[in-house]
This record gives sequence, C-alpha cells and structure tokens, in this order.
Amino acid sequence: MGFEYLKEYFLQNWGLILVLIAFAIMLHVTIFLDKKAVRRLYILIVGVFLLSIVVYIEFLLADIGKYRYIRIVLMAVRYSATPLIISQIIFTLVKKQQWYLFIPAIVLAALNAVSVFTGIVFTVDKDNNFSRGPLGFLPFVFVGFYSVFLIYMLIKRSNKRYMEMIPIIFLGGALGSGLVMPFIFGSKYSQIFCTTIAIALFAYYVFSVLQLTKMDALTGLLNRQAYYADVSRNAIDITALVSIDMNGLKTINDTQGHVAGDDAIVTISICFINSLRRRQSCYRVGGDEFIIVCRKNSESDVADLVDRIHRYVGETKYSCSVGYSFAQGGS
Repeated sequence: MGFEYLKEYFLQNWGLILVLIAFAIMLHVTIFLDKKAVRRLYILIVGVFLLSIVVYIEFLLADIGKYRYIRIVLMAVRYSATPLIISQIIFTLVKKQQWYLFIPAIVLAALNAVSVFTGIVFTVDKDNNFSRGPLGFLPFVFVGFYSVFLIYMLIKRSNKRYMEMIPIIFLGGALGSGLVMPFIFGSKYSQIFCTTIAIALFAYYVFSVLQLTKMDALTGLLNRQAYYADVSRNAIDITALVSIDMNGLKTINDTQGHVAGDDAIVTISICFINSLRRRQSCYRVGGDEFIIVCRKNSESDVADLVDRIHRYVGETKYSCSVGYSFAQGGS
C-alpha cells in the first residue's frame, strides 16, 4: 500500500521534480553566482521539495479521513513554510538583506504551532472537516506582504530597464497566484503551489543567465559591454555622463582580502542603484569604476543624482569620487 502512495506522489509531482532537478543542474554548471547565493538556492530547492511531500501527505490524510492530529500538524507546517520560502527567496535574490527579514515568518510559524492546540488560525473537526479560525486569513496576509516586498526590492535594485521588468512581473504574478487561486479553485490549488513556485524561480534564474552578457555578476549593474552597446544607440538622447570611482578599493583588497573588497563594491553599487531615477542607467566598467548614462535629463536632474549618490554612499563606511559632463540637447 505504501508503494502505491509513493507512486501516486511521483505521478502528481513529476513535473515539479524535473524542474527542481534541472534547477540544481543549472546551479552546478553555471559559475556567475557566488557560493553563498548558490547554497541559498539549494536550500530553496530542498525546501520546495519537502513542502511538496508535506502537501501530498496532508491531502492524502484528508481523503482517507484518518489521523486528524497528524493532518493538523502538517497544515501548520504548510501554512508556515510558504512565507518562509518566499522570505528565503528575498534573502537569496536581493543583496544585503538581514536575518530579521525572517521575523514575520517566524511569528506566523509560532501562531500556526499554537493553532494546532487552539484553532486560532485553522482547525480540523472530528469529522475531518477544515475550517478557519479568527486569524484564518493571516497566512495569506503574510504571503502577500512578502510577495509585494520581494517585487518592490527587485524593481528597486534593478536598472529599471524594460527587459528586466518582464521576469520580475512574471515572478510577481506567480507568487500572487498563491493569494488569488485558492479562493477561485479552493484548497486543491495548494497541490500545485510548489510547482508554481519552482517554475517561477527557474524561469527567473534562466533569464538571469541569459542576461549575463549584459549584467555584472557581482553587483547586478550593467557591464562594460552593455555600456558600449547602449551609448552607441540614440546617442543624441544622452545629456550627461556621470563618472564614479570608488576610493580605497586596492587598500581594502590588500589589507582585508578580496571578499571584503567585493562586499564594498556591492554596498556602493546598491547606493548607486538607489540613487537612479527615470532615464538613468548605471554601468560597472572596471573594478572600481562606474558610469551612469543620463538620457533627456536636465542639468538639475544630474546634480540631484550626484547629491543622492554622495548622501547614500556617505551613510556607508566607504567613499567615492564623482564627476559629470553635461551636454545641453544631447551628445
């Protein structure tokens, strides 16, 4: 009998398993991500796989109408795992996130654990019928919060280019389906939620690999090749070039090591990204050299940009030199 259940699990989740295996292979053969990010993605893969097992067993118990308390515990795990997985996605995809990002998900997990005994979030009656408690919609609120925050941070840390928005919107739509679909299709949607997350993450990752020719792997900024290609197109629209050099990178590398140097570059790159506004694109053209191309910006727009760069970098322990050239009416 157990073998039959095992076959049924693989039949229901074969697509998910294939996607996760392909994802793991891609991580193994591509080298542009740092080891920490790769480890976090492997944790995500394992987490999604384990969640799929939990979901399968939970729905199996619901169908056979037995082991009510085990089903309640599994439901607590499922309701807790979803926001934890999305917070892990944020922790992996968005650079420089701190551990306290997980606090809301941990709080929800604690409430779900309490609900096993009190029914405050959900409960299953003696006839094995599910019902929501007073805080029954809280898991959806937490998932929505994390999903919106993820999309906001990805857009904020992007170069605001059209081709970068497509995978972000796709990922946001996939996560948003976890909020909408359960109310349209009922609880059965939970059985395909893991597959939805896996496909969305894999598609986003594949797009990132395809964009590698244009992106700087360390910072997420556009690279030197993208700079040369972009300035050759519609050059008349370019009204300013902002040149930035990081100060003291060689000293950091020599005295603290290249890991500390990479961390410094990432930190100030985030400052540059946060400083950008409409029609402004940032490129890493050398180890510690950056250029921002401004299209159809006034000189006051460019001056404001430089002020923002100095302000954001001034909040870090690093410094940089900034200068710009402005051409009225374009170059």
